[in-house]
Amino acid sequence: MRVFGAVMIIVLSVGLAGCSTSKFRTYNGPEVTKVVVNKADRRMHLLHHDQLLKSYDVDLGFAPEGHKEFEGDGKTPEGEYVIDRRNPNSQFYLSIGISYPNPADVTRARMAGLSPGGDIFIHGESKRGLAAKRDWTWGCIAVTNREMEDIYAMVRNGTPILVTP
Repeated sequence: MRVFGAVMIIVLSVGLAGCSTSKFRTYNGPEVTKVVVNKADRRMHLLHHDQLLKSYDVDLGFAPEGHKEFEGDGKTPEGEYVIDRRNPNSQFYLSIGISYPNPADVTRARMAGLSPGGDIFIHGESKRGLAAKRDWTWGCIAVTNREMEDIYAMVRNGTPILVTP
């Protein structure tokens, strides 16, 4: 009986170890040289030069039409930016930062007497999962946690991102 118990412990340990997964994946494919987000289509594309590597459905800010003008407007920025930071401990699972605001964004908001805001990310789900409605973020670009694992592994800091209307 002791031998059976020891065998069962080993089997369960090996089985559970096989089930555990890390949110940090590795990627050994072609370099992602550009990220393109098309807001109208709610799609994000990871490209290696002109070659499409992956595409994802995305959710945007809660007021997605138009360019982000100020903090709290619920819009996702439009234009050319760069992936500039990573947050492995994001409240939205994993996230990679977008270099919003750029100098033109700051000037536009300040001329209106407002803050341009910041902290725009591509991120996973909230702790409660994906929101029940479309376009639920405060201006970020959201995907599922599983998709964010791939994006986090594939996209490096310094990668250009183009967000189109």
